[in-house]
Amino acid sequence: MGGIGKTTLAKVAYTQMLPHFEGKCFLADIREVSNKHGLVSLQKQLLSQILPDECFNFFNVHKRNVIISHMLSRKKVLVVLDDIDNVQHLKCLVGRRDWFSLGSRIIITTRDEHLLRSYRIDDVYKPTTLNPNDALRLFNLKAFDSDTTPKYDFIELSKQVVHYADGLPLALEVLGSFLGGRDIIQWRSAIERLKQDSNKEILDTLRISFDGLEERGKNIFLDIACFFNGEEKELKWEEKLLKKNVLMNLENVVDCGRKKMSIMS
Repeated sequence: MGGIGKTTLAKVAYTQMLPHFEGKCFLADIREVSNKHGLVSLQKQLLSQILPDECFNFFNVHKRNVIISHMLSRKKVLVVLDDIDNVQHLKCLVGRRDWFSLGSRIIITTRDEHLLRSYRIDDVYKPTTLNPNDALRLFNLKAFDSDTTPKYDFIELSKQVVHYADGLPLALEVLGSFLGGRDIIQWRSAIERLKQDSNKEILDTLRISFDGLEERGKNIFLDIACFFNGEEKELKWEEKLLKKNVLMNLENVVDCGRKKMSIMS
């Protein structure tokens, strides 16, 4: 799910664990960087961050794999791969376990849990949305530069915005920053607009999850999105879905849609 705080948590873990490793690397926005500059660019970043005093010249993925398996197997390293969306990223950036020295740690953030399962990752942590109290504190921090209770006139409006964000950190931060410093009339106007048209920055981030679905998954998502908000629909066709190999698509759709449909409702 986009905007739930995966990258933020990875940064915190990376900072806290740094002193215990001989080499370190944080590769951010891998999906975007790979699309724009290719895997070789990411491979060079990986090596240059862990071995800053070395000079590497290579122009293909295979040669880089040989270098990594040779050079990094002698160091206990900490590597964060942020926003992986393709198993090829894992194969080219971290390869096999024997590429790295005993005690090394690889942290991966992704919107695709199945990708982690297919690569047999040791442990998977699923971030959850914020509870109402923590959500209000984060929103207040962005809107009022304080996590304490806002002025009386803004209390009810703040609760409305927090309810709209439904615990999603991205939505709370974007909306809090947007409303900060504005008067109560502007707040009311903004909330009315939100009810009619969701914030573009939030939707752009969530759309990445939708775009990452295969065509069948997109169609399933759009079919489900046509259900009326709050409508219960009993599904009894699991056996038929298994025969059509659709359940895997549904797993991805559930993760993609859980917050997207909530934000848009």
